[in-house]
Amino acid sequence: MEPGTPAEGTRPEFGRPRAMGIEVPIGTDPVSIRRRIEAMEQLLENSFVIPGVNYRVGLDSIMGLVPVIGDFVSAAMGMYIVWEARNLGMPKWKLWRMTGNVALDTAVGAVPLVGDALDFVFRSNTRNLRIVKRHLDKHHPAARTIEG
Repeated sequence: MEPGTPAEGTRPEFGRPRAMGIEVPIGTDPVSIRRRIEAMEQLLENSFVIPGVNYRVGLDSIMGLVPVIGDFVSAAMGMYIVWEARNLGMPKWKLWRMTGNVALDTAVGAVPLVGDALDFVFRSNTRNLRIVKRHLDKHHPAARTIEG
C-alpha cells in the first residue's frame, strides 16, 4: 500500500461521501434527501458532547457564540434543510413553518448571552427534521427508516 492512501474499506465510494460517520448519498430520491437532511441536522445539533454533563450540542450552538457572523452562517446551513425539503415537494406552508423556525433561532441567537443560552435549548434544525420525517412517512412510506 502506498503512503497516503486510505486503508482498504475506509475510502468512500464515488458519489457516496461520508460526513461525521454518516453516509451522505447524492441522489434526488426521497431516501437520499432524507439522509442528507439527517446528516445536516446531526452536524448542526448533535455533533459534540459537553464533557461532564453529557449534553449534546452541534455547530449551530457553537457558531452562535461568534457574534453576528456565526448566527448567519448557522442560519444558512439551517436553510439548506428547508431547501432540501422544497426539493421533496413539501407544501409551502410547511416550508414557511420551517423557515420560521430558522428565523426564530437566528433572531434569538443574535441576542448577546441570553440568545446563546437559548440556542442550546431551541433546536430549530431538529424541529425541521421532525416536520420532514412526518411528511415523508405520510407521502413517501418507502423512505421510512427504522430508528433505534
